[in-house]
Amino acid sequence: MKLFDSHAHIDDERFNDDREEIIKQIKESDVGAFVSAGYSLEGSLKAVKYAKNYDFIYSTVGISPNDIPQSEEELWKTLEKTENLILKTREEITDKKIIVAIGEIGLDYYWEKDDKMRDLQKKAFIAQINMANKLDLPIVIHTRDAVMDTIQILKENKVNKKGVFHCCPLNRELVKEALKLGFYISFAGPVTFKNSRNANEIIEMVPNNRMLIETDSPYLAPEPVRGTRNDPRNVKYIASKIADVKGISLEEVAKITYENVKSIFGI
Repeated sequence: MKLFDSHAHIDDERFNDDREEIIKQIKESDVGAFVSAGYSLEGSLKAVKYAKNYDFIYSTVGISPNDIPQSEEELWKTLEKTENLILKTREEITDKKIIVAIGEIGLDYYWEKDDKMRDLQKKAFIAQINMANKLDLPIVIHTRDAVMDTIQILKENKVNKKGVFHCCPLNRELVKEALKLGFYISFAGPVTFKNSRNANEIIEMVPNNRMLIETDSPYLAPEPVRGTRNDPRNVKYIASKIADVKGISLEEVAKITYENVKSIFGI
């Protein structure tokens, strides 16, 4: 049995003291592959570096709503550099798909209360959807406290290769609309939390051929290791939760989600 963690941040500073050792331990575990997810230009550069150095690591490249520059002028410069990173990587590496998606991108109103900055988040989101279409890539979406605006943007801006709602909020309306639009739903640690509302219902809502699993490491460690530094080896706990709710084996969940990641990311 091999598991595929579809979203992790192995570049996070919490791994600075033992990153190489953790990657070695992941390689020796039941995790067959994972995606190192970009969220800023610097984070995307690191994600690409890890994907180049390890054959079982892939990367996404993008600017998250919490990492966009504070001015529109700087935003466009950053997005240009982001696109150039993808083009350069494609020229350098031809024997492996290093960058599998544009992400994580989207909207986050939990941290951002200023209307002007929320508008800039929308512009960054739409611009990166356009970038994904231009480069023939799917997208990885981050949304928090911004369900209606996220769905509206996706309805008004066609995403050719679709994509994934990463660490998808357990919101019935969001999941329903996301599935209608052709997106995948990625489950993370919160579905295992004892106080998590709607988790079982949302898991049951998502068809087997549209679900992914992730850790969002080093954040959101699942039960029974909640409160510790998360890493891709813990993706087995999310898979186990899904198996329990859907009444299928852990091996089936591993196989299904592995194939789903390969399908949406074109691996």
